[in-house]
Amino acid sequence: MTLTLTPIDHSGLCHGWAWKVSDESILAEQVARVALGQFRHIAKILAGAKVEGPKSTADHAADAIRLLTVKKGEDPWHRDGWIFQAISWIAANKSAVGAITRPPHMLKAHKGFDGIQLELSTSAKSISAVVIFEDKATVNARKTIRDEVWPGIAALEAGQRVAELTHEVTAMLEAQQRVDPSIDVDQAIEGILWKQARRYRVSITVNEDQGKDAARARLFKGFDETAPGEIERRRADTIFLPDLRKWMESFAQRAIAHAKVISAHV
Repeated sequence: MTLTLTPIDHSGLCHGWAWKVSDESILAEQVARVALGQFRHIAKILAGAKVEGPKSTADHAADAIRLLTVKKGEDPWHRDGWIFQAISWIAANKSAVGAITRPPHMLKAHKGFDGIQLELSTSAKSISAVVIFEDKATVNARKTIRDEVWPGIAALEAGQRVAELTHEVTAMLEAQQRVDPSIDVDQAIEGILWKQARRYRVSITVNEDQGKDAARARLFKGFDETAPGEIERRRADTIFLPDLRKWMESFAQRAIAHAKVISAHV
């Protein structure tokens, strides 16, 4: 087990999960495999499959190391943000039941959606909701939520970026249609682009005190005003990582070591 997820409910404001790293070495290996382009293998593992990890090449390792390394003069938060998004994707796969989760992107400074998850209907033949991820690795959680996350969600609620969202969701549905031809892509798109079908998942790093219930709820003050409606529309996930910048550097080095080992036996 790499992450332990504890459910949280803040009385109509939002719901979600508190994450805790339960095995840093295994988590680093999983992030390394995502960096190597092996997200399908990790998705299978998270779904409960017991399969041997695929091999890789020196070229793949070199690319993964570049992704996990802060170049001279580069902002470390780009690298740290990518690592956090990979961890967020792992957490999303662990907590998802009947959902399609977009694979993580492979760019440190990616400007698109941090992640997207499509929730399936009980029949698994149609889509009931689209969940838009906001992943933030930060040392100032409340300021980041208030000044960056809420305006981004408000813009989506106002109809901005709808063409980009349609493009992303269509691509995900077409990929899923190859697995399940019964999915009607056009009908699914028409249904989930209504405002109430959009849901938001805010995942953010917190300090030790902000992990406590009351303080955690204060972090997400205003969520119900920014994305009004049923509580299902508002998911809030948190994780405490001690000394965030140092933790990310140490974790990146662990992931790099795993990438080298995975690629060493070709």
